[in-house]
Amino acid sequence: MLRYDPGRRKLAIALSGLAGFVDAVGFLSANGYFVSFMSGNSTRLGVALSSGSDRALIPALLIVLFVCGVTLGALVALMAGSRRKPVILGMVTALLLLGATARSLGSETAMLTAIVLAMGTINNTFQRDGEVTLGLTYMTGALVRLGQSLALWLAGKTAPGWIQWGLLWAGLLSGAVLGAFFQSRLPSGCLWIAAAWAATMALVAIRLPAES
Repeated sequence: MLRYDPGRRKLAIALSGLAGFVDAVGFLSANGYFVSFMSGNSTRLGVALSSGSDRALIPALLIVLFVCGVTLGALVALMAGSRRKPVILGMVTALLLLGATARSLGSETAMLTAIVLAMGTINNTFQRDGEVTLGLTYMTGALVRLGQSLALWLAGKTAPGWIQWGLLWAGLLSGAVLGAFFQSRLPSGCLWIAAAWAATMALVAIRLPAES
């Protein structure tokens, strides 16, 4: 987070908010399973496997779909080169539009498939040399960085970089609040909102200076 310029930091916070929004919608639509937080799904998978439950299939499929989304996004990012951010976000927009359309047609399975793929893909937005430098759908690493940066700041050894990690986490939390709000009050429209959000971020990314 700290290695990026202010424009890219703001984009990361906004995209973290989008991830929180979509994850809240998916969580409430999939009976407590996650569409972007695979640590939670992995724990549920482990619990189900330990008890011999047939409920292991759902978290296992969600994890596989998420990995497929990451892999597909990584391949697209490699081909896109210096313009990977707008290209990846355009791809995320398309997948969210597919999810919104599937929900409108009454297919929850197709909707969840599309949005899990979208959340896997979005993690390729910030990367260097083919590796993710900033996770957007999972905040454990960000909270660890926040704690470490806070400790260094309190010890007087560095500038208050913890603020940026806190804002990234706050972005996801705020997005989750909005996602839950719209899922309960406008379930047929919330994924269209998410798609419009992603499209706006793609336009913002186009205006950023190209990266090597």
